[in-house]
Amino acid sequence: MPNPPRIAGVIPARLGSTRLSRKVLRLIAGRPMLEWVWSAARDSGLMDPVLIATDSEEVAATCQTRGIPAVMTSPACASGSDRVREVAATLAADILVNIQGDEPTLTPEFFPPLLALFDRPEVQVATLAVPCPAEEIANPNAVKVVTANDGKALYFSRARIPFDRDGAGFQGYRKHLGIYAYRRQALERFASLPTGRLEQVERLEQLRLLENGIDIYVAAAPHDTIGVDTEEDLARAEAVLLQRGAQ
Repeated sequence: MPNPPRIAGVIPARLGSTRLSRKVLRLIAGRPMLEWVWSAARDSGLMDPVLIATDSEEVAATCQTRGIPAVMTSPACASGSDRVREVAATLAADILVNIQGDEPTLTPEFFPPLLALFDRPEVQVATLAVPCPAEEIANPNAVKVVTANDGKALYFSRARIPFDRDGAGFQGYRKHLGIYAYRRQALERFASLPTGRLEQVERLEQLRLLENGIDIYVAAAPHDTIGVDTEEDLARAEAVLLQRGAQ
């Protein structure tokens, strides 16, 4: 029997966010946002290590005081994926999971369906999706995804896809959640590729993979999350986490 793959979780955490200043360190229900994300990933028990990758001394210091493993990465990293790639060079891992640092409502249950996709040898990159709430179908900030019958992503878009031409009441819209898992070789190839034409148009990094013939497979997540980009998002996420604590 082959040995199971070694899986590491990396949470890129940049302090200089534009839409919500210093958001990864903002307190939500008494804990920094990135601590909620790290705790969910750690508690899945599927990744070792789970660590923060940052270019901020303040983020690193906060992690140290709260017992969260963190590594410093170059300020020149253009994206979270580049930060994960830099950290990957120091880890003996076969699969790297890129976990968004602004998803505080993640739970440990998100990771089993994502990582189960790697039981299939053809899967090089995996991600998650949920049924798209009706109020978000037309929202360009909610990225939609369409897949083949085997779960392979056909396209990601900020537009409403598929387009219900005849107005038949299509109900199958799916919202993409920005958590990715890569086999090491796929991550290396992805990070070495130039920015793609579709990626530039849609401002969606994952389209670089599809443009270059690197398949992405999509698993069903257990429920939606709240990605935090505004003060309103922060308040909604805190309400969810406080409710969980009361249950």
